[in-house]
Amino acid sequence: MEHLLGQDWEITPAGGVTGQAYIAKHDGQQLFLKRNSSPFLAVLSAEGIVPKLIWTRRLENGDVITAQHWLKGRELVPAEMKQSRVARLMSKIHSSQPLLSMLERLGKKRVYPEMMMIEIEKRLDEEAKNHHDIRKTISFLHSYLSEIGHGEYVVCHGDINHNNWLLSDENELYLIDWDGAMIADPAVDLGMMLYKYIEENKRESWLAQYGLAYTPHLELRMKWYGLAQTLLEIQWNKEIGRLREMREGLFDLPQILS
Repeated sequence: MEHLLGQDWEITPAGGVTGQAYIAKHDGQQLFLKRNSSPFLAVLSAEGIVPKLIWTRRLENGDVITAQHWLKGRELVPAEMKQSRVARLMSKIHSSQPLLSMLERLGKKRVYPEMMMIEIEKRLDEEAKNHHDIRKTISFLHSYLSEIGHGEYVVCHGDINHNNWLLSDENELYLIDWDGAMIADPAVDLGMMLYKYIEENKRESWLAQYGLAYTPHLELRMKWYGLAQTLLEIQWNKEIGRLREMREGLFDLPQILS
């Protein structure tokens, strides 16, 4: 990586699950580098959804390195997720035709609820499937699978946890870490947002800022996808040893079901 920028640059791992991200520093300059980012990053940058992409370079071994401006800022805290600017940025993402067109060109297929149900059944281990609240959740998902069909499929982030929202020191809001992007019902993102961060008596007004009316069918879809994603998060957190987060997910299940 050093030969790409020159020996004067100090390059250190940026952390994260994939281990493909780095921070490069030199003479007061700072870049965020990532190995083998999707071409989708360029469209996200052009749409102002992630920090600006500066350059893309291909290495001799075929790896592609991207460099973005390193912005001083911080993650949103959970209480800030109810802000109107979060709703507006999510609405912008879900309504973006350039984002949708790029994912389609990259070969992404629509993620239907039936496909998510199959993934849940395949991913959950036997211990998880025997947990009382997980059994109730899977039963709920099967019961309403035929009722949550929806005609609008958009680009969804797939992991809208507050630590993926970056607020720069210049008060610019970004949504980062797009490795799990999918084409799906917008309720995939909205369900996790509302059930995880927005109090029940404020969900209707938050959705109004997003640009949707709170209807019974939308509520059912958000509940279904919120539960489905929580199940997958529980299993993933268990597999990587994040037991506190796993227990939090198990606590969330009956809250969403109720």
